[in-house]
Amino acid sequence: MKNINKIGLILISSFLFGSCSQNISKTVVEPTKKEKNVSNVKITKSDTMHNNDIDYRNLTEEQWKTILSEEDFNILRKKATERPNTGKYNDNKQVGIYVCKGCGTELFTSKTKYESGSGWPAFYDEIDNNVLEIRDVSHGMVRVEIVCKTCKGHLGHVFRDGPAPTGNRYCVNSASLDFKRK
Repeated sequence: MKNINKIGLILISSFLFGSCSQNISKTVVEPTKKEKNVSNVKITKSDTMHNNDIDYRNLTEEQWKTILSEEDFNILRKKATERPNTGKYNDNKQVGIYVCKGCGTELFTSKTKYESGSGWPAFYDEIDNNVLEIRDVSHGMVRVEIVCKTCKGHLGHVFRDGPAPTGNRYCVNSASLDFKRK
């Protein structure tokens, strides 16, 4: 009887996790080219924004701490979450582009921002596939984490309950973003 229960649990688990993973349309693909070593390079915030010479995937924790504030570091690098309704971009109505606070990569446009009622900025689409999706099984649930394609900084999560035309709700921490007015 115990073996039957174990087999049943295995079948149910593989069905649940298999069906959840089918909803994830993108996965992180690690680069195959040789990466530039930046561990010995002193980096400042002004050096990083939009700098194509920096390989953001290889920055050390100490280098990230010189670039980001403590809160930004905890969210972008440690996957923390800001409290709902506290982020500076939650109610932002200005026209422009939302970029990654870590590296400056363009992520979302104000044209795709909408009020989701979640307490975080929400977007129904991203710019140029600059947001990667990763299966997240932390905190006892299955979700889809979103990260910046360039620096792999944690942005938040995407849910499939958003508006047309995509049906996506990119739920993003304000602390992971900077905003460029147009």
